[in-house]
Amino acid sequence: MTRSRLGPMRDRGSLLMIALSCLIVLVSGIALGTGATGVPLARILSIITDHASVPAGDALIILQVRLPRLLLGLLIGAALACSGALMQGLFRNPLADPGLVGVSAGAALAAGTTIVVGDALLAPVMGPLPFTALPVGAFVGGLITTFGLYLVATRHGRTSVAMMLLAGVAFGALSGALMGFLSYLSDDRQLRDLSFWSLGSLSGATWTKVAVATPLILPVLLGMPFLARGLNALSLGEAEAFHLGISVQRVKAVAILLVAIAVGASVACSGMIGFVGIVVPHVLRLTVGPDHRTLLPASAMLGAALLVAADTVARTIAAPAELPIGILTAAFGAPFFLWLLLRRHGGIAL
Repeated sequence: MTRSRLGPMRDRGSLLMIALSCLIVLVSGIALGTGATGVPLARILSIITDHASVPAGDALIILQVRLPRLLLGLLIGAALACSGALMQGLFRNPLADPGLVGVSAGAALAAGTTIVVGDALLAPVMGPLPFTALPVGAFVGGLITTFGLYLVATRHGRTSVAMMLLAGVAFGALSGALMGFLSYLSDDRQLRDLSFWSLGSLSGATWTKVAVATPLILPVLLGMPFLARGLNALSLGEAEAFHLGISVQRVKAVAILLVAIAVGASVACSGMIGFVGIVVPHVLRLTVGPDHRTLLPASAMLGAALLVAADTVARTIAAPAELPIGILTAAFGAPFFLWLLLRRHGGIAL
C-alpha cells in the first residue's frame, strides 16, 4: 500500500476514534439521565463529583443503579465487539462470531447447571447458593469448553481453525440439547431464572460485578490490539503470514484464549447477548477497511456505545417493565446478518 493512500486512511481512523469517543460520552449521558426517574445532566455531574449536595434519592439511583450498569454495559459491549473482530480476522470470514468457538454454549450450559442442579442438590445442604455462584460457574464453564475445543482442534502442535469451528458447532448443538433437558427438570422458579438469564440483561449490574468483570475484560481489551499485525498477515493466508515472520500458532492460541476470557466473563455477568460481535466489526470494516490496528480499538468503542444504547432502549421502551437486551440485539442483528448473507452471495441460488 502506497504512502499516498496510508495518509488518508490514518486521518479517517483518527476522525473515527474522535467520533466514537464523542458517541460514548453522548450515550453514557443519556443512559445515566434516562429512566423511570429522569435526572438532569447538571445534577448527574453534581452527584458524581459531590453527591452530598443533591437529593439522596437521585444520588442513590445514579451511584448504585445506573452507574454500575453503565460501566458493565461499556465493558461487555467492548468485549463482545472486539472479540467478534478478532474471530473474524482469525477465521478470515466476516460472518464469524465469538459464539463459534463454543464459549457462549459452555457458559450457558454451566449457568443452567448451576441454576437447576446446584439449586436442587447443594442448596438443601449448604443453604441458598451465593450470589456469585452463577457468574463464576458460567465463566469457568466457558473456559473449560474452550480449552477442550482447543485440545480437539490441535494436532502435532498446530491448531486447525476449521476443526475448532466444526467442534464448536457440534458442542453448541449438544449444549442446546442439555439445556432443554435442564429446562425439563427445572421447577417454575428455576425455569423462570433460566429463561431470563438466557435472554441476556444488564438488570443485575452491581459494583461487585463491575469489580469482578473489570480485571478480566479490561486487560483482554488492552491486549487484543497487539495481535493486529499477526491478524493482518493472516488475512494473506497462513503460509504467507509464516514467511512474514508471524508465529501463526501463537497468534491462534492467544486469540482464542483472549476471546474465551472476554466472552466468558461477559456471558457470566449479563447472560446471552448475541449479534454484537457480528454487526459492529462488519460496519466498521466497511467504513475504515480491514486494518486491525484501527478495527480492533474502534470495534471496542462502537460495541460499548451500541450496547449501552440498546440497554437504554430496552429498559425504557416498555417502562416500568424491562425488555431483555438479548431480544433487542437479536431483533436488529438477525436481519442485518441475513442482509450480510445476501450481499455476500449476491442472492440465493436454488
